[in-house]
Amino acid sequence: MSGGRLVLPVVLSATFVQLLNVTVAQVAAPAIRAGLGAGPGAVQLVLAGYTLTYACLLIPAARLGDRYGYRRLFVTGTVIFTVGSVAGACAPDTASLIAARLVQGAGSGLVAPQVLPLIQAATPATRRPHALGLYGATMAVASLAGPLIGGLVLSADLFGLGWRPLMLLTVPVALASLAGATALPRTRGAAGLRVDRLGALLVTVGAGALVLPLALGREAGWPWWTWAGFAVAVAALGHFVRSLPHRPDPLIHPAVLRDRSARRGTLLVFVFNTGVPSFTYLLFLHLQSAVGYSALAAALTSAPFAASAVVGSRAAPPLTRRHGPTVLTVASLVLAGMCLALAPLIGSAAGRQAALPVLAVGGAAFGAFTASVFTLVLAEVHGPAAGSVSGLLPTAQQLGGSIGVTAAGLAYYAPAADADTAFRHAMLYQVAAFTITALISLRLRDRPGTEPVHGHSSHNGGARIQEVVSSRCFIPRCGFGLLMPGRARRRCSRR
Repeated sequence: MSGGRLVLPVVLSATFVQLLNVTVAQVAAPAIRAGLGAGPGAVQLVLAGYTLTYACLLIPAARLGDRYGYRRLFVTGTVIFTVGSVAGACAPDTASLIAARLVQGAGSGLVAPQVLPLIQAATPATRRPHALGLYGATMAVASLAGPLIGGLVLSADLFGLGWRPLMLLTVPVALASLAGATALPRTRGAAGLRVDRLGALLVTVGAGALVLPLALGREAGWPWWTWAGFAVAVAALGHFVRSLPHRPDPLIHPAVLRDRSARRGTLLVFVFNTGVPSFTYLLFLHLQSAVGYSALAAALTSAPFAASAVVGSRAAPPLTRRHGPTVLTVASLVLAGMCLALAPLIGSAAGRQAALPVLAVGGAAFGAFTASVFTLVLAEVHGPAAGSVSGLLPTAQQLGGSIGVTAAGLAYYAPAADADTAFRHAMLYQVAAFTITALISLRLRDRPGTEPVHGHSSHNGGARIQEVVSSRCFIPRCGFGLLMPGRARRRCSRR
């Protein structure tokens, strides 16, 4: 019994450090650039590298957990994450730091899909809602605490080491998770279950070949290898899609390609996340490098956005039940309006004070969107595509974040008269991302329903949303994704 009580602290602490690692690095970006003499593209790779390997491993890692056991994958991923964190703190140059961040992301990508199955295996059915509520709260607290903790540590400049202690912040918690891993339930792997190695390789190579030229191409003057990288990305990802129907036990069910709602929902999540977390990255970068704020001051300036996101996420369920996809459209347009308003405000001290309530409104919209988008997308997808989409959405989310950080950096570092103009360019990029998101979300109103030819009423649509919310096959992850274990996905796809 005591072992069962230890499961939640162990898995939730691992979840906390995974998400803390994203926002802490964003706060540290200017300090890393100054400390290592890194160029803008290299710093973007430090940020995007983590989410890149994280995203690419989510779906394969879920299958590996089914095959070899969730506890084994949890421990393996935590060890890899810890090694990457220590290596990052000791990195002598930018290339070493990027490599360490890739290792960190790989560890997180192995751990994340195991957390929910372990909670389900160790928690009685009557206590699962409470456990999942703590899980969501942990993710919200990690997102809110990251900038503040990062700002405090950078301001303290512990032992004169600058940004390096930030890489070690997660190590004690990760070690505690490893020490408590003996309390995790032992789950047997599914003998004979195959892992789509070719699919995993194609996705990883394709995503990497896309992100690397985007991050380094502008600084390098777009040499031939950047265009070769784009060609490799198109070839690898294209072959992955074309070969899905012909591979045994593919990572993604081929029905996803035929289901318009699945394609539309995945694109919606991807495009939205090209605007987040790039927005917070740009805000921290500009406040520290152009305005001259300390890391702590920049974190405090962004605090209304993070705090209001928690409020928005709590308001999302009733809003979603009442208004459906309209919540996504309105939230996206509010975020676009926030970026338009911030562009002229950040340039002056008085404007930055006025920006605080603007950030609060945008944060509430962000929280409402992220807490409702997966529910609404899954309400549209039926049949065998549903299981794969539940795993594909967080992958699209993390890949969108990786590509968005590099694309936003291109906008910010484009030729501009001054820093304020550069920030306006970057905010226009954000406006475009959120406006396109709003346009895509409008199509979710066109519900195909269970009978694609005739559709169904809004009443039936609300019932379908409620069914997805209530289903044991759907587990929300507070804006950072959801991933069901493979066996659960297969059960849902057979319904």
